[in-house]
Amino acid sequence: MAIFSGPLQTLIDELGRLPGVGPKSAQRITFHLLKVAPEDALRLAEAIIAVKERITLCTRCFNVAEGGLCAICLDDRRDAFSVCVVEDPRDIVSVEKTGEFAGKYHVLQGALNPIEGIGPEQLRVRELLVRVEDEGITEVILCTNPNLEGEATAMYLARLLKPMGLTVTRIASGLPVGGDLEYADELTLGRALEGRREVEA
Repeated sequence: MAIFSGPLQTLIDELGRLPGVGPKSAQRITFHLLKVAPEDALRLAEAIIAVKERITLCTRCFNVAEGGLCAICLDDRRDAFSVCVVEDPRDIVSVEKTGEFAGKYHVLQGALNPIEGIGPEQLRVRELLVRVEDEGITEVILCTNPNLEGEATAMYLARLLKPMGLTVTRIASGLPVGGDLEYADELTLGRALEGRREVEA
């Protein structure tokens, strides 16, 4: 039952829809926003609007970008022939923190999950295969999450990529099975990248 009414309850309800924000947290955030200076609250509102209006997906790797290509795709100092495949743009942040990878990325925008109706057509698999052909990529590192969906996605991609004559590697263990890259510390993920192994398709 809603105790508050009007814009106050609307804000609590909207904040409560965010991942990891329960009803009590939504109330706390709402009342915090009521207390702060109007310009602070407006800055937050403007930042949200700007993200929705200006941030899109990179046309090459499907990372987040402001404009056509993301900052990593535009960086000529990075190894253009080595591509790290991740499920989500947040995973790029985790890999970058390790300092172990200096190539480019490809974001699948998810993982295979037949129960949820996510097959290869719902992911950026076709675009990856086109990039391998067009860009002369020599190594693909499969850096999907070490859970059931991530492993299935890695094996599926390995079967498609190996016949193309390039090196296909998978990050080594060191990450807990069932975990997410987003929550891995830099040292563990760095060791996993260092110890990556070739995938047998």
